[in-house]
Amino acid sequence: MGKRAQQDGDGGAGPLLEQAVRSVLTVSDEALDLALDTGASLLAASAGQWPAVSRALLGYADTAVGRCWSAGWRPADLARVVRRGLKPVHLALAVDLIAAEGRRHPAAALDRRWQEQLRELEAEVWWPGDEQYLGAFADRHRLDRFALATATLELLRTWGRLPPISPVGPAPGRRPQAERATGPQAGEPRMLARIRALLAKAESTEYPEEAEALTAKAQQLMAQHSIDDALLAAAGADRDTPAALRIGVDNPYESPKTMLLDAVAAANRCRVVWAKEFGFCTVVGFDGDLDGVELLYTSLLVQATHALNKAGSRRDSRSKAFRHSFLVAYAARIRERLTAATERATSAAAAGRHLREDGTEEQLLPDERLLPALAARSEAVDDEVGRLFPKLVSQRVRVSDGVGWAAGRAAADRAALHGRAGEIRR
Repeated sequence: MGKRAQQDGDGGAGPLLEQAVRSVLTVSDEALDLALDTGASLLAASAGQWPAVSRALLGYADTAVGRCWSAGWRPADLARVVRRGLKPVHLALAVDLIAAEGRRHPAAALDRRWQEQLRELEAEVWWPGDEQYLGAFADRHRLDRFALATATLELLRTWGRLPPISPVGPAPGRRPQAERATGPQAGEPRMLARIRALLAKAESTEYPEEAEALTAKAQQLMAQHSIDDALLAAAGADRDTPAALRIGVDNPYESPKTMLLDAVAAANRCRVVWAKEFGFCTVVGFDGDLDGVELLYTSLLVQATHALNKAGSRRDSRSKAFRHSFLVAYAARIRERLTAATERATSAAAAGRHLREDGTEEQLLPDERLLPALAARSEAVDDEVGRLFPKLVSQRVRVSDGVGWAAGRAAADRAALHGRAGEIRR
C-alpha cells in the first residue's frame, strides 16, 4: 500500500501533529513536560478532531518509522528501545505504528529475519480504519485522549532522537540482488529443524546423561553445518558472505550475559559487538552459524538463570557480587566447553569423518581445503566486523566472590549444550 496522503477536511490535524512532534523533539529535557502538555492538549482538544488526528498519526508513521529503517534500526530494535525506556502502553502503540508503516511493503521486500521479527511482535493492522485507530486504541487500554496523545508524543520523541547505527541487513525495499548474503539457502531450515528436534528431546528428558548426549549431538550438527558451508565456498559453489543480527542483552548482569553470548558466538566462528547503551549485541557471522548461535545462547541463558536461582536459595548467594561472579564463571566455563567441542568436530572433519543430518557418521576422503576455508571464513567475519564497527573498545570483567565463581563453573559443567524451545527477545 502506498503512502497515505493527508485527506481534505482533516481540520489541519497533519500540520498540528507535525508541529507537536517537532516541539518535543527539539526541546530540552527540563522543558519536556511543558512541551508534552502543550502538544497533547492541542491534539486532544476536540473529540470531533480526534479521527483526523488518528488518520494523521498513521500517515506520519510512514515518515517516523521509515526514518528509523533508513538509519539502520529494525522492528525488534525499536520495540526494545521502547521496552527499556517507556511503558507497556508505549510498546503497544509502537507495534501498531510499525504495522501501519509496514502496509507500504510487500512481503517480498522484507528479508527473512525482518519478517520473523514482525511475527514475534505480532505487528498487524487490527483497527477497521485509520480514522478509528486512536479511539479503538484508547478503548483497549482505557486511556483518555490527553493521556494517549501524551504517550504518542513520548514515543515519537524517543524514536526521533535515535542515532544512525550500523545496518545488519537491507531496509524494506532495498534488498540486494545477492539474496544469499542476507538469507539462508533452502537446505538450512531442514538442518535447523533437526537441531531443534534434538534440543527438544534434551529439554524433555529427566536424565542428565541423555540430555548431554543429545545436546552434544546438536552442537556437532551445528559445527558440521559450518564446515559443509566452508567447503562449498572453497569449491566455488557458494558465494555466501558474512551477515549480522542483533540480540537483546538487558540488565541485570548484562556484562556476564554478553560474555556468554560471546562464548557461544566464538565457538561457532562468529563475533559479538556490544552496544550497551541500547541493550543489544550485534552478532556477525555466516547466516547458518548465526541461527545456531541464537538457538544455543537462548538455551544456555535460560539454564544459567535457573541454576542461579537455585543457588540463590542459600544465604551466602543472595548478594549481587555472588550472582555476578556466578554468571561470569558460567560464561567462562561454557566458552571452554564449546571451544573444545568445536575443535573436536573440526579435527574429525579434517580426518574425513562427516556427520550426516540424521546424526550418523560416514568416512570420506580428507579434504585439504577445509582448514584454509575455515580460516578464510573467520577472516571474512573479522573484516566485516571492521567494516561495520571501525572503532571498537574492549572491556575487562572482574569478579569479587570466589564462592560464586566456583558455583558458576559447576553449573556450567552441568549445563546441556542445547537450545530451548521458545523465543528470544532480539
